[in-house]
Amino acid sequence: MQIPKVGFGTWQSPDGEVAYEAVKTALITGYRHIDTAQAYGNELSIGEAIKDSGIARDELFITTKLWNFVSTYEEAVSSIDESLEKLGLEYIDLLLIHWPNPVKTRPNFKTRNSELWRAMEEAYEAGKIRALGVANFQPHHLDALFETAKIKPVVNQIYSNPSDQQEDIVAYNKAHDLLTEAYSPLGTGEIFKILALGEIAEKYDKTVAQTVLRWHLQKGYLPLPKSITPNRIKENAQIFDFELTDEDMVFIDQLHGALLPHKYPDNVQF
Repeated sequence: MQIPKVGFGTWQSPDGEVAYEAVKTALITGYRHIDTAQAYGNELSIGEAIKDSGIARDELFITTKLWNFVSTYEEAVSSIDESLEKLGLEYIDLLLIHWPNPVKTRPNFKTRNSELWRAMEEAYEAGKIRALGVANFQPHHLDALFETAKIKPVVNQIYSNPSDQQEDIVAYNKAHDLLTEAYSPLGTGEIFKILALGEIAEKYDKTVAQTVLRWHLQKGYLPLPKSITPNRIKENAQIFDFELTDEDMVFIDQLHGALLPHKYPDNVQF
């Protein structure tokens, strides 16, 4: 799987003009990886922005995710086709199971994920999907999936930022050849409360956001920054012209636990 090193996140980008303009700006800026999900409710607008961009399909990498209301093989089959139709695409580059243990099917997450994966594998074989992955999966969720999966996942997208690094999952991902994608890499804006990051950013004449995104890259993660503000969309892409020193990388590593942690997937109420 060939995938751009940085993606453009679209969570909390409302369907309609907001999502359309954000993705349009991102594509003009140079982003080629767009990350959406059924739960975001903006696949239609994102599809329109992709179409209107005029960019060749093979230059783009589009990700979407099956939401928690998808509980069975049959529902997954129809849900995949629905996402393709909304996005206006003949194929999706990467399809993820969004959460491993929705409250609707708890505690039978093993059966649910196995059924969804079977539908995803069939879509892969049919050419509708180019790669398969998961999001928010803990090691025990992946262990269970591996028991029945014929096609292995290539990505585990997790909540990641310097304050919440989920090192155990990252280590598991690495051991199983899973790329770690980082959603909310800026901690939904909370990361800006850590004043020490501003001091590091100033050394490189960069913003805190650029510094944190660069940290993700140097850790080997694929960050998915989200913004609907044109200047920030552009700034978040300008992270390839500098490199953090080993000392600064270690300092940022030590910020783990500075803010509130992520939602544990077996306890979410959705």
